[in-house]
Amino acid sequence: MRRRGGTEVFRITGARQGLADDVRGRQRRYVISMSVRTVSVILAAVLWNVERHVAVVALVLGVVLPYISVVIANAGRENAPSLPSTLVPPPSRPMIEPAPEDSTTAGGSFAQERPKSEQG
Repeated sequence: MRRRGGTEVFRITGARQGLADDVRGRQRRYVISMSVRTVSVILAAVLWNVERHVAVVALVLGVVLPYISVVIANAGRENAPSLPSTLVPPPSRPMIEPAPEDSTTAGGSFAQERPKSEQG
């Protein structure tokens, strides 16, 4: 949910964020992390003769943070949220069952056998 011009805008779809919004968010994260890096390097320089342990930690943070910032800024766009499938599967049809066995169909043929006396 985001406010633009005093009105609330609600996301009601599973669509991705716009490209301009995505780039703006990446730039914001990069600037924030580079600001933290700048503060940590300045802190390391100021505290070097006062509190060397804190200065070393700040210096390490100042050295490592640019790499982490670039990786985070260049990370891919957000994953599209998975939406329920709009495809409704067709109803399954029942299998055709074999016909029940009858006295007329016993033996596998439909014709009844005639006694030998009737055969010509």
